[in-house]
Order: sequence, then C-alpha cells, then structure tokens
Amino acid sequence: MIDLRPSLYVIGFLLATLAIAMVLPVLVDLAAGNPDWQVFLASAALTLFVGITLVLGFRVRRFRLTVRETFILTTVSWAAITAFASLPFAFSSLGLSAADAYFEAMSGLTTTGSTVIAGLDRAPPGLLLWRALLQWLGGIGIIVMAVAILPMLGVGGMQLFRSESSDQAEKLLPRAAPFATSITLIYGGLTMIWAAALWAAGMSPFEAICHAMTTIATGGYSTSDGSIGHFASAWVDGIVIVGMLVGGMPFVLYLGAVRGNWSGLWRDGQVRWFLAICAAMALMLGAWQWWTMDAAPLNALRYATFNVVSVITGTGYATASYDQWGTLAMTMLFFLMFVGGCTGSTTGGIKVFRYQVLFAAAQVQIRQLVRPHGVFVPHFNGKPVPEGVPWSVTGLFFLFFLAFAAVALGLALLGYDFVTSVSGAATAIANVGPGLGPTIGPDGNFAGLDESAKWLLAAAMLLGRLELFTVLVLFVPSFWRP
Repeated sequence: MIDLRPSLYVIGFLLATLAIAMVLPVLVDLAAGNPDWQVFLASAALTLFVGITLVLGFRVRRFRLTVRETFILTTVSWAAITAFASLPFAFSSLGLSAADAYFEAMSGLTTTGSTVIAGLDRAPPGLLLWRALLQWLGGIGIIVMAVAILPMLGVGGMQLFRSESSDQAEKLLPRAAPFATSITLIYGGLTMIWAAALWAAGMSPFEAICHAMTTIATGGYSTSDGSIGHFASAWVDGIVIVGMLVGGMPFVLYLGAVRGNWSGLWRDGQVRWFLAICAAMALMLGAWQWWTMDAAPLNALRYATFNVVSVITGTGYATASYDQWGTLAMTMLFFLMFVGGCTGSTTGGIKVFRYQVLFAAAQVQIRQLVRPHGVFVPHFNGKPVPEGVPWSVTGLFFLFFLAFAAVALGLALLGYDFVTSVSGAATAIANVGPGLGPTIGPDGNFAGLDESAKWLLAAAMLLGRLELFTVLVLFVPSFWRP
C-alpha cells in the first residue's frame, strides 16, 4: 500500500520554508510603508501553521519513500506550494482573482515567467520581491529535482544521469543533503555576483537583486513592464546574457569546477551543443535583422543574442518586440522554445541531451541501413547509451508534442487565434514566458485571457516543468493498485 505520511511530512517542511521566505516581502513593504505587509504576514502565518501541522502530524521514525510515493510527492508538493504561494497575490492591493493568483504563482515557481500583472513599474515592492523569490526558489527546486529525483525515477531518459550524477556526488560529497547544500551555496553565490554586477551597471540595489534572482533562475520576472528593455543598457544586456547562459548549464559541473575540475565544463557534450546552438541562432538572427531591417550590425547582434538566449533558456526576458522581426525570426524563436538548456540547470524545454540521444540513435539507424550486419551503439558524452534510454526519450518527445497539441487545441476551442493558441501552448509547456502575437507576445501579457485559459496554461506549466511522465503517471489506474 502507498504510505502518504512521508510525502505529507516533506510537504509540511516545504510549506514552512515558504512561510519563512514570505517574511522578506513583509520587511520590504514595511520599510516602504505599503499596507500589503499585512497580507504577507497573514499568508506567512497560515502557511507556517499548515506546514508545522503536517510536520508534527505525519512525522515518521524511519523516513523511506518508494518510487510510487516519490511520484506523488513531486507532483503534489509543487501544486500545494503554488496554492499557498498564490495567497499574497490573491489578497494584495492588486485584487487578482483566484485564477490570476494561481497562474502568477505557478509561472513563478516553474520559472516560466508569464505574467497577468500589468503596471509592474507601480506595483508594491514586496510583491515584486515575492515574484523574484518564487522564481529563485523554483530554480533551486528544479536543479535538485533534476539531479536527485528524476534520474532515480527514470523519467524521459534521465536515468542516463543516474550513475554519472551519483558518481560525481560520491566524489564531491558523501550524502545527498550536503550535496544539495553545496548546490544551493553555488546558486546563491552566483546570484550575489550577478546582483553586484547589475548594480554596477546602473540598476538600483532592489532592481539588481530581483533581476539577479530571476536571471540565474532563468525565470524572467522583471520589475518593469518593459522587462530588461526598460533599462536600455548594453552593459545590462551583456550581464544578463551571461547570467542566462550560466543558469542554462549543469550545476553539477559547477561543483566540479569549484573542486578544481574546470575542464569538465567544456568537455561536457551538452554544454558544447547548448553554446553552439545559441551562437549559431544568434548569428543567423542578427544577420537577418541586418539584411532585412537595415539594423546596425552590432545592435542587430546584441538584440538577436539576448532574445535567442532568453527564449532557448526559457527565461522570457525581452529587449525588443521580436515578433515584429519578420516570419523567419518568429519561426526560429518559436522552435527554440522547444530546445531548452542542459539537464541539471534551471531551464525548461525538452533539454539538449535528449536531442543528442536521438541524434546518436538516428546515426546508428543510418549506419545499420548501410551495413545491416554491423553492430552499432549510440554514445553520449563518450559513453554507450543504455538500451532503454532512447525509447524513454522518444516517449517523452511524443507526450510533449501530444500535450502541446492538446493545450493549443484547448486554447483554440476557447476562441483564441492560431498564433496565440500555438505560441501560448508552447510557452507554457516549455516554461518560456512570453508567447507571440499582440496578446501574449513580448509587448503584452496574459491578463486578457479567460480564466479557463489561465487554469489550462497553469496546468500546462506544471506538466512541462515536471517532465510530463511525473504527472501523467498519477492518472494511470494501475499506479494506485497494491
């Protein structure tokens, strides 16, 4: 039988942590004289009460989770934390509906970056900080999930990293808890470095802290409706580009670099593919702007690089109305939504390693056609790919695009046009942020959508962030049988 007590205990601990995080917006709003501090304080008290109740009520002497219980914990914890994280949005001075509040919180915790809030330049500082904190906390949760949980569950080919990540963990740190602590310290250290750099580049301290958190988390929430374009600074653009690239690479490799293995970053096949795709697409898009829009070469390269990196990492920042760059640019950026960064990073999307695995499998198929009696084995990072991994990756690809089609059809059924339906589904499933078109493009937001569309997209964000299988397996009747 499935024992839910360990899962409820962990959820209680996570809710208590969330309640502690709510204290920071309380202090910021108090300092600014904004009455929303009372909303955050009440939300923190309720969240802490529920969290402690779960911790005390479901404490177990021997903590052990089976695979099925881990699936339940992963999905239910994200949904529950989002519900409590939405409380400050629902009861703040902005007066958001339940759908709006849950959408904003889900977008934050999954580091999607889509927003229903307009007038960010005039929004209370505590609420702006809370949005950034949600993305920062979601980013570290995503890294830990990718390094510790998904390889164990074998979701979408992540079993490929089971022995590799555990070997590295054993060499660097003896147990999982210190391993997660070290990842968190690196994550926090990078955030502070980027906050200092953005402050030096001209942002206020508050703006620098908020944008540093959402840059390293590749989340994309900004303190302004104009996003990064609001600052109109090449220095800010450059710092954020590098920050998004850093957030898009495996954090396990940063642990190795801290321990002296700097070459591991460049030797990793994922990192090379990821950087090569970013560079190639930025050059192509920059050349397209220069050729068709008569843009200055350096400006074209600057805007192209920023928006390519923002889309491929799923950050969702914008410095220009890229949906006005022509059909080629829109098509390129649309397909980049599905790419994503490296596994073990904070990015969304399908992830580069899955494309590598399928490319290696396709090469084997071609060689097998040429030499039917030959024996060929796909390789990843110089090692043979285990037999079941290509099938697992293929299954995730199929489910990913099936879910994308279902969400797009759902939006079309609600009356939205083709561009809004297709790009809205893509940006939610891939956890990117802005879509395309006048409604949800880089110049718009999701506030104008129907509440049913917001609930649908919030579910799609969770589905995409948890790699589909983790959520969908709960709807299989045999999963619940003894």
